Amino acid sequence: MLLYDLIIVGGGPAGTSAAITAARAGARVLLLERSRFPRHKVCGEFVSAESLGLLTNLLPADHAAPLQDAVRISQARIFLDGRTLQTTVDPPAASIARLDLDAALWHSAEGAGVDARQQVTVLSVAGTGPFRIVTTAGEFEARSLVNACGRWSNLNLPPAEGFRRQKWLGIKAHFAETSADPSVDLYFFDGGYCGVQPVHLSGEPLASRVNASAMVRADVASTLAEVFLQHPALRERSRRWTPLSDPVSTSPLIFGNPQPERDGVLMVGDAAGFVDPFIGDGISLALRSGALAAHCLAPFLTGEGCLSHAASRYRESYGQSLLPVFHASSKIRQLLKLPRTVRRPLLMLLENAPAITRYAVKKTR
Repeated sequence: MLLYDLIIVGGGPAGTSAAITAARAGARVLLLERSRFPRHKVCGEFVSAESLGLLTNLLPADHAAPLQDAVRISQARIFLDGRTLQTTVDPPAASIARLDLDAALWHSAEGAGVDARQQVTVLSVAGTGPFRIVTTAGEFEARSLVNACGRWSNLNLPPAEGFRRQKWLGIKAHFAETSADPSVDLYFFDGGYCGVQPVHLSGEPLASRVNASAMVRADVASTLAEVFLQHPALRERSRRWTPLSDPVSTSPLIFGNPQPERDGVLMVGDAAGFVDPFIGDGISLALRSGALAAHCLAPFLTGEGCLSHAASRYRESYGQSLLPVFHASSKIRQLLKLPRTVRRPLLMLLENAPAITRYAVKKTR
């Protein structure tokens, strides 16, 4: 049975960030991904400025094209209750298609010396360190384990009963739009929202392509066409679009308190906690939590500590640097749940006081 210093389950931004960071520190890393790249993924494809430095470090020059060619997002617009809130995004964020981002990070992991394997499903995990992992490609053993397999998999706990009563789903597709502004636009309606922003794909001319990504209650809509009908401005805008990709969807979308560690397994990305998509920090949290997990494991992997100390350090660091994002998003979610009669005066204030809107946006960073 092959023995690794670290096995990472899940090859998205969180998993590859952990893999690249650990491998560069000298660890023997196995990265397992059940699907195959490149592939579309339900995602807003918004990479906040806070993580662009980390992403630059993770992507060597020969794999950095998705970042270098990315559309820079310099403003945000929120359409809610017939009003429009507008603010600058400073420093600008980047819009990078997951089709390109995940593939570039995967190749960077391979270049860092990671044993990266696609189309491998993890069937079971035993132990609390070392770990024994049974997969469709055989059995492996690891001194440490990182779960980066997303918000919902056979390795994560099932959703609480309360979440099953109200099912949320995510839907995303790319569309052609003439002269899209460098803006992330959020259209809120009863039972969900849809985010729209320009995005670029490597290998094609810089043209007008937008990503439309929605989070919606299943009883409100189950397709993007139905989502577009929920908001008057979005319905009118989408009439001019031409589909450029088939829609992809995911469910259930589960909100809960983040759990950065369980039974000695470090949880990163959505496996640790699912943040509200409209915050725009999903990819950033994935990249940052993956790198943070690898850094916290480094002393253990070099023989300077034990796994329990590494897990404790990760829990503490996660709480200090990443948990505030979840707290901020929770407060905004509660605001959106207020009755329209209560929201109206607040929205009028924000619409007429852009400085307050900018401050609110910064509090989610």
